[in-house]
This record gives sequence, structure tokens and C-alpha cells, in this order.
Amino acid sequence: MHNIRKITEDIFYIGCSDRRLSLFESAYPVKDGMSYNSYVLIDEKTVLFDTVDKVCAEQFYENLDASLNGRELDYVVVQHMEPDHCALLAEVIEMHPNVQVVCTQKTVAMIKQFFTFDIDSRVTIVKEGDTLKTGKHEFQFIMAPMVHWPEVMVTYDKTDKILFSADAFGSFGAINGNLFDNEVNWEKDYLDEARRYYTNIVGKYGLQVQMLLKKASGLDIKMLCPLHGLMIRENINLFIEKYDKWSSYTPEENSVLIAYSSVYGGTESAVNLLASKLADKGIKGIKMYDVSMTHPSFVLSEAFRYSHIVIATTTYNAGIFESMETFLHILSSHSLQNRKYVIIQNGSWAPACGGQIKEILEKLKGTEILDDSICIKSTLKEEQIAELDNVVNTIAKSLNL
Repeated sequence: MHNIRKITEDIFYIGCSDRRLSLFESAYPVKDGMSYNSYVLIDEKTVLFDTVDKVCAEQFYENLDASLNGRELDYVVVQHMEPDHCALLAEVIEMHPNVQVVCTQKTVAMIKQFFTFDIDSRVTIVKEGDTLKTGKHEFQFIMAPMVHWPEVMVTYDKTDKILFSADAFGSFGAINGNLFDNEVNWEKDYLDEARRYYTNIVGKYGLQVQMLLKKASGLDIKMLCPLHGLMIRENINLFIEKYDKWSSYTPEENSVLIAYSSVYGGTESAVNLLASKLADKGIKGIKMYDVSMTHPSFVLSEAFRYSHIVIATTTYNAGIFESMETFLHILSSHSLQNRKYVIIQNGSWAPACGGQIKEILEKLKGTEILDDSICIKSTLKEEQIAELDNVVNTIAKSLNL
């Protein structure tokens, strides 16, 4: 049974959701599953914008067939070559052998990596600013390399003023009937997962996202249609503002994130006391995560959100405790910039992790180490409370409190 949804008078949503998925890309927990978005235009010419993951193949074929209603498919626009969006490209071409594939030159090379069909005889290669007229509609192609693969482009519908944004402006989570952001409490219920999606999937490529935002600023956008998540028509400005902050590594919250790991409770006890003292100093919105218990994708998302980060952990095998080392590696590989840090190290007999943490963080652009002086030996001692108070005062001063 098909399940096609009307986006505008002649643009239809033919995507699907996988609610059985628990780990997107075998890396990121998705408690609400994942949507795979695909769109069809019915004009003088018919156009398919991307396909979906193979897990949704049967539903996709039914949706595509119903939306075309007996017509042939004239064009398939391939914006991004990840298999969750292009997996069914060969099957679409088999069903519609006369279809033209519209894509970038880099996409052609990737198609040849993934598939064996003859792409050269049916490809229309587009570059920055090229357009495609389909009748009433005219589409403009905008290159978006490294957002987040090198072949990516986005597509602007000049007629309905829709930006088909590929993986930009996407989100974790399935679609639950409601297609549009103004049909849900988007900021309350969906923004956090949009942030987590951006920071983990795209976050490393802030400069490239900034370049795309600059191009998008010249467009009159009435709707965002991403390849994952809800269509955005009410919170466009808010979402673009968030993307600008995330991609320029500008904190959203002038407050403190405490990321810690603790083997026998000594480090946890110390950071609990630190958090209480920060709160007593008037600092609001403090967040704490045990990185051994919380998946690093959530903690990374909060690191992009907060201005000040406390890293507290123990020495383990003469290095950084494993779960914290993993988080710091992820933080570094996503190139988080412009953050202020406090480092608290623990070590019962040979504290050594503090310097190693500092070495990792100082490689990140704009890092400022506010304090790395606290060294716990098993448990925080009464005589160290003054050191903790100094850290609290340092953070409060840095927050202009």
C-alpha cells in the first residue's frame, strides 16, 4: 500500500521511516528510528529527488509508482551518494530505462564505485548555478562540497522556493505522521536531535557549512526539505541561525558542561561538589555526563552547545581512562573550536592523564585552558576545597558572573 504525502501542489513526499533501527550508520543511537526522505515532482517533466535506504525499498517502490500514476520518470536528481539515499538508484533506472541522472561530476565517479550500470549514457552533469526547467518549475543547483561528502549539491526550486538540502538541516528520528515542523513542538521535541545529527554527522566541516549558508542567504527560502527528518517551513530562520552557530563553533549556552568518568567514585564525588558550588555561584543550566554511561554522540552535541567544559577523569594504564579517551578522540576528530576548559585529573599512585588531556585539547583551534591544577589522589581532600573554590571563581569570572 502506497503512502505518498503532498508537500505542495505538485511535489510529493515518497520517503519512509525505519523504527526498528537502533544504531544509525552503526554508530549513533536513534531511540525513535530514522527517516529516509525522497521527493517527486509531477510537472511537464517528472523528477525524483534521491532514493532511500534499502530497508525501505518495498515502500519506496510503491510510493514512486503511485506518485507517477503511469507516467515515466524523466529525471532523478542525485544530491548525495551515501547509500541511505542512493541505494535504490540502479533499480530506479531499471524501472525507468530512459531516465536522466542529474548530478555533479564527482557523483559520476562515485556512482561507478557503487554500481555497474552505464551512467555515462544517461547523465546530465551540473555545476554551480546551472538550472533545469521542468515546465512550471525551474531548479537551480548549488554545490555543497563536504557537507558532508565531496560530491554533495543542494537544489533550489525557484517556483515554490523550496531548498532540497541533502543532509543539511537533517535530524535523527522517524517521521510519525506529521511531516512539517509547525505540526509539532519542533524546538522543544526535535531541536536537540537536529543538533546531535549536525554535530556528529557534519560538525567537522564548519567552514564548508559556512560557505553553503552564504550561498543560501541569497535565496528566498519558504521550506527546507532535507534527506532526514521533518520538512521545515516555520522555523527556517531559527534553524539557519543554529547552523550558523554550530558551523562557526559559537556556543549557544554561556554555561558549563561537566564530562567525567569515575572508576570508584572519587572523581564523580569531586565534580558533584564542583557542580553544586558552580550553581551556588549563580551559574544556571549546568549539564553533567558520565561518559562511561552516556553515548559520546550526546556528549559531543552538548559540547558544541556549551561555552565552558570541565573534563574530569582518572589515570588508567598510565593514560586517560578509556571512555574519556574515546570521547576526547571524538571531540578532537570533530574539530570543536573556541571552548574554555578546566581539567581535573585523578590517579591513586601515578596521576598522568592531565597533561595528555591538555595536549589533545590544545590542538583544537581557539582552545583556552582556564585551569588544570587540580590533581586528585583517589579522593578529594578537605585541604583541596580551596583549589576547587578557585576553579569555581575562575569559571564564574570567565562567564562574566
